[in-house]
Amino acid sequence: MAKKRTKLDIIESILTTLRDKNGRLKQTKLMYKANLSHTQMKLYLEDLFDKNMIIEEDIESYKFIILTDKGYQFIEDLNKIREFEKAFGV
Repeated sequence: MAKKRTKLDIIESILTTLRDKNGRLKQTKLMYKANLSHTQMKLYLEDLFDKNMIIEEDIESYKFIILTDKGYQFIEDLNKIREFEKAFGV
């Protein structure tokens, strides 16, 4: 049986998906790529907006979710923590 994802795992999935798609995606595409329901997506996006890790921007009459510098920094810091965990077997 697959392990249930933690809140941090889901946030990482959202942010890295954005990063891998040149820092921007439409909300629906992001929802599918991060494997979230609409309800989950709304909750996590709201949290990430509040923390200024993402912004929403209208581009050519479409709304895009855009990764901010703070979001990029969070991914880098999280990767350092994950490497530390592996190095010490935590």
